[in-house]
Amino acid sequence: MKNLFKLALILLMFIGLDTYAQESIIGEIKYTDLEKYISLAKQNYPRRKALNETVTKAKAELPITALSYLDIFNGSYFYRPQQKTVIDPVNPYNVNGFQFGINLNLGAFLQKPFTAKKAKSDLKIAQYQADEYELALAVEVKRRYYAYIQQISQLKINTQSVQDNKNVADNQLYKFEKGEITLDTYNQSRINLTNASTAKIQSEVNLLMAKDSLEEIIGVKLSEVK
Repeated sequence: MKNLFKLALILLMFIGLDTYAQESIIGEIKYTDLEKYISLAKQNYPRRKALNETVTKAKAELPITALSYLDIFNGSYFYRPQQKTVIDPVNPYNVNGFQFGINLNLGAFLQKPFTAKKAKSDLKIAQYQADEYELALAVEVKRRYYAYIQQISQLKINTQSVQDNKNVADNQLYKFEKGEITLDTYNQSRINLTNASTAKIQSEVNLLMAKDSLEEIIGVKLSEVK
C-alpha cells in the first residue's frame, strides 16, 4: 500500500511539473500595453516632470542672458537751464541744455561671454539628464511590468497547485476512512494542501504589490489604460 501511495505521489509530481513547465510569462507579455505604460510614465511620473521643468528653465535663461548685455551700459543725462551762464568755473565743459552720457561696466562686459557659455552648458546638461532619466524610466517600467506579469503567472501556478493538493487530500481522506492508508499519510496530504494554500495567498499579495508598483510609476490605474 505504501508503495502504491509513493507511486501516486510521483505520478502527481510529474503531472504537476508538466503543467508548470507549460507556464511562461513570455507569451503573456503584451508589448503594445508596455509601450503605453512607458508613455504614461513619461507623462505622469513626478521626477520626469521635474526634469522637464529644469530643461524649460535652462532654455529660458538663454534669452535672459542675451538681454543682460544691456546691463553693462548705464545711461545718464544732465540738464542745465538756458538762463545759466555757460562758463562754469567748477566744470568748464558744462553747456546749457541737456547733456547725455553712457557708462560701460568693463568688468561686467568681460564676464558676459562666459555667462552666456555657462547658460548654454546648463541647458545641455539639463537635456542630457532628462534624456538619461527617460531611458532609466523606460527600463524601470519594463521591470515593474515584467514583475507584474510574473506574479500573474505565479498565482496561476499556485492556484493549480492548491487544486491538485486538494484533490489528493480528498482522495487520501477517502482512503483513510476506508483504512487503506495511515493517519500520518493522510496528515501529510493535509500539510501539503496547507502549504499550497499559503503559497497561493502569498502570491496574491505579491500580485497586488506588483500591480500597485506599476500603477505608481505610470500614474494611473491599470483599469483606466486603454
